[in-house]
Amino acid sequence: MNTGVIGLGKMGFNIALHLLECGHELVAFDLSAEAVVSIAAHGARSARSLPELVGMLDTPRLLWLMVPAGAPVDSTIEQLLPLLDKGDIIVDGGNSHYKDSERRAAFLEKQGIHFLDAGTSGGLEGARHGACIMVGGDKSAYDVIEPLLSDLCVENGYGYMGRSGSGHFAKMVHNGIEYGMMQAMGEGFNLLDASGYDFDLEAVSRVWANGSVIRGWLMDLMVQALQKDPKLDYLTGAIADSGEGRWTVEAALDHEVSIPVIAASLFTRYRSRSEGNLSDKVVAALRHEFGGHSFVEKP
Repeated sequence: MNTGVIGLGKMGFNIALHLLECGHELVAFDLSAEAVVSIAAHGARSARSLPELVGMLDTPRLLWLMVPAGAPVDSTIEQLLPLLDKGDIIVDGGNSHYKDSERRAAFLEKQGIHFLDAGTSGGLEGARHGACIMVGGDKSAYDVIEPLLSDLCVENGYGYMGRSGSGHFAKMVHNGIEYGMMQAMGEGFNLLDASGYDFDLEAVSRVWANGSVIRGWLMDLMVQALQKDPKLDYLTGAIADSGEGRWTVEAALDHEVSIPVIAASLFTRYRSRSEGNLSDKVVAALRHEFGGHSFVEKP
C-alpha cells in the first residue's frame, strides 16, 4: 500500500521502518531533514514538504500522522486539506484527545476526507516489531487500511472500535489502566525494599516475570531496569505525565464512573515531583523502558 508517513519521531520512525520491512511503499516527511534522510536510507521516498509528499502519492491517498497531540495535528491537517481529494484518508496515530478526534472527523467529513483515530500501543518495541492499534472512524476507511494494520500489528493486536473518537478513547482508557498497573508495581517494590529483608529486587522481578499471576511485559521491563541499577539511583523518581491519565479521570467524571485506582495513580505522579521514593523510581524507569520517555536524572 502506497502510504505517506508524516512525523518521524521515536514512534513514527519505528512504524515507518516496520512498514518498509513488510513491503509497503512509503513517502516520508518530517520537519527534521535529518530524520527524512535517515528513513530514506532504509528505502522510503523522501519529501521535502507536505505538498511534495501529497504529490508523490497515488489516489486515494493514505496519510499516517505521527505528530504531537493538539495544535500540531490541527496545523498539519490545515496544511494538507487544500492538497487532498475526496476519498483520501488521514490517520492520526498519535495520542490525541478523543474529543479532538471527533471534531476533526466531523470537519473533514464535510470536505469528503476520511479521518481515522488510531490509538497506538506497544511503545517503541511495538512500533518497530508489532504494535497494538485501536481504530475509530468510518468503517469503509478502516477496511481500506486493514491490510496495513495486519502487517503493522501483532496477531489479534488491532481492531475497529466504532465511530470517530472511539479509537483514541480506547487508547486513553488503556493508558489509564497502565498508570494503575505501574503504580501497583512501584508500591510493591517499595514495600519489598522497606521490609527489612535483604531482597535482591532484580531477582524477585525475574521470578515474578516467569509463571506468576502478575507476569507480563511490564514485569519483563522491570527486570531490565533493575539489571541496569538495582536501586534505580540514576533517576530521581519524578514521574512525568503526557495527559492520558488526566483525560481518563476527566472522562470518568463526565460519565460518573468510579475509577479510584487510576485517579490515585495520577495524583501520585503529581506528588512524585516534590518528593521521591522507590515506588516513583519504578514507575519512571518503566516509562523510560517501554516508551523512551524522559526522566529526571540525579544531579
